[in-house]
Amino acid sequence: MNWDKKYVAIVAFFFCNNLLAQRNVILIIADDLGTDYCGFYEDYADTAALPNLRSLLLNSVRFKNATANPVCSASRAGMLTGRYGFRTGVGNIVGGTGGSGQLDTSEITIPRMLKTFNPLIKCANVGKWHLNQLNPISNLLIPNEVGYDHFEGPFIGQLTSYTNWTKYTNGVASTITTYATTETVNNSVTWLKNNLGQPHFLWIGFNAPHFPYHLPPAGMYSETTLSGLTNDINQHPKAYFKASLEALDFELGRFMDSLQVLNLLDSTDFIFMGDNGNAAKVAQVADTSKAKGTIYQYGVHVPFFISGPDVVNPGRSTDELINTQDLFATILEMFGDTNWQSAIPANKPVDSRSMLPILKNQVAQIRNWSFTEMFKPVPDNADGKAIRNATYKLLSFDDGHQEFYNLTTDYYENNNLLNGTLSSIELINYNYLCNELSNLIGAGNYCTLTSIEEPRGNSNLYLFVPNPFFDYIKWNMPHKSTYVQLIDSTGKLIYSGNEMETVNFSSLAPGIYFATTNGATQKLIKTNN
Repeated sequence: MNWDKKYVAIVAFFFCNNLLAQRNVILIIADDLGTDYCGFYEDYADTAALPNLRSLLLNSVRFKNATANPVCSASRAGMLTGRYGFRTGVGNIVGGTGGSGQLDTSEITIPRMLKTFNPLIKCANVGKWHLNQLNPISNLLIPNEVGYDHFEGPFIGQLTSYTNWTKYTNGVASTITTYATTETVNNSVTWLKNNLGQPHFLWIGFNAPHFPYHLPPAGMYSETTLSGLTNDINQHPKAYFKASLEALDFELGRFMDSLQVLNLLDSTDFIFMGDNGNAAKVAQVADTSKAKGTIYQYGVHVPFFISGPDVVNPGRSTDELINTQDLFATILEMFGDTNWQSAIPANKPVDSRSMLPILKNQVAQIRNWSFTEMFKPVPDNADGKAIRNATYKLLSFDDGHQEFYNLTTDYYENNNLLNGTLSSIELINYNYLCNELSNLIGAGNYCTLTSIEEPRGNSNLYLFVPNPFFDYIKWNMPHKSTYVQLIDSTGKLIYSGNEMETVNFSSLAPGIYFATTNGATQKLIKTNN
């Protein structure tokens, strides 16, 4: 073998091994898609035909409690930076009346972090951007400035037409008459072909099934009675919304077929999600005032699942709470950057938690609560912040009023518990959530009810002693047969009964607990010794 042939053989060997070891991540975002048109979610109200998504779901972990922001720009900013909106300044829709602040180019983004970790990783955003205004013209290069090698898609949010729209490719405008969903898939496949052999992160932002509602090309949807006429669309927007969603699924199937031909399926983690709940016009909920654009569940609960080589024991679901901001840490760690926190400056705190331990079936929980918010330059009554744990959700609106719900029994948030007298467990959860919200925001007091605190001064006022405690908790009252509940700070029941004094609690994790009896509640602090 001469040296030329030997050199070619060595390069080919490392090239092939690199392909085998190559890890890629593709994030697929459906615009304005809640869970209720998705038959694979428990709260679905209608079912679109989504065979390709269902096929991908078979090898996935499905997250049943994923929380996004109420609108697309705010969700995208949070995903890209791993930071909540009150940190980035993006709290609403960028552009238009009552619009939001824009993405600051100083933000640390997923592609910037990936480039720092491994300069060989190629990064592209194909499809909707909607994080900055069209003007000044220099804004058109912001996707490239924040780390993407390639941007190609509509820069603003809503298209005026799915078959006549403006696409921007690395700052250069062109008029496109190809159906927008099809064009997004075409551009994604072309970019992948041009970057074969290199690890890649591809963000695909579909415009579908977002308004304007329309009739997709023939063969992409199941309903056969749709005329596509304006009057029919106005009278039956939900049918056209479903058709647009089914067209997205159809083109997603073509995209997956292309990846199979390119031999990329086995090396790629796929993330599918909606960016916020459905708009009021197509909402499948009785009270459409709680749809997209609000911090109610219908506005922020989105379909979310992950498939690929990082998933252990695929085909399962999890009740774990996640924020869409958690994509930041998850994607970085999918590429092997497990030390990303060391690169985060103190003045740019990141709120993201990696979902990788859940994907690998190593832990059941990464969060005690999830958070969402909505705010505008000119405030209105929808602005506010919401925080939830496994059972309860607190909504604190900027106009000063609060609402509190048990999502297990009242998923659509119709019975505001603050309109009545809270039970001891409800009060524990209220105080836990409002204290966590106060700690997160770092300003203001979100606890408008009387806080649960242990008595001060005279120790005879304590129901339970000692406090703090390590192992045993004793009564400090004459009647010791009273029924007691001990609950942790997330509302989980630790003990119930009338023999608490005999129980050794030394194995409990240090932290805050609440003991309740006869309608009275006392906060207890568990120590290590």
